[in-house]
Amino acid sequence: MSTRAVLEVIALDAEDAVAAQAGGADRLELVTDMAADGLTPPTRTFTAIRAAVDIDLRVMLRLTDGFAAGDTGRLVDVAGELRAAGADQFVLGFLDADGGVDLDAVERVVEVLAGCRWTFHRAVDRAADRDALRKELADLPGLDTYLTAGAATGVDEGLPRLLAEARRAGEPGYEQTILVGGGLRLDHVPDLLAAGIDAFHIGGAARPGGWQGPVSREAVRSWRSALELPRGAGDGAR
Repeated sequence: MSTRAVLEVIALDAEDAVAAQAGGADRLELVTDMAADGLTPPTRTFTAIRAAVDIDLRVMLRLTDGFAAGDTGRLVDVAGELRAAGADQFVLGFLDADGGVDLDAVERVVEVLAGCRWTFHRAVDRAADRDALRKELADLPGLDTYLTAGAATGVDEGLPRLLAEARRAGEPGYEQTILVGGGLRLDHVPDLLAAGIDAFHIGGAARPGGWQGPVSREAVRSWRSALELPRGAGDGAR
């Protein structure tokens, strides 16, 4: 019996969004400026994508490169603008200078989201203590997902940690979905599925021509097919 996992694809514009949905994406992460690893897109980009597709959209809230919050007041304003435009799912995550969660900045932004669902992004992979970070954030409203590779360098190094955290599902701080992304390849998928991980995030893997080219419907479809393999059948899919 096949089980459908969640496939999230990075989209920069409406063309990307349409191709990703056609390929079988369940959700999009909306960003701009991948040279800075993904910043908040203009509100007009969100509205154009929202008009073009009918799958879930998670909008990045990040104004500068790196994982510091920067101008928290501006972040709050931008989040409010996107909410007013109809955005109802988000991606965010801020660290302080010591690698701990910047709880003040996160709480201020989450307050304006007013219960919207959100992902804490790969800042968790740069945290000084990711277990402590998870526990500090555990009770914040709307947090339902961690986007993580298990390590700052990517899934190759982080796979053992991802599998270990999957075994902790349901513990305090570990109730949220693990969304695996960051150097994720198709050959990682069988082990992740076998561990019960059922959410996957791709960016460059959906773009055979690199970040200067669009999302490929066919590339997304290949991921969609891999994620629908029966649980336990992964060894033959490598």
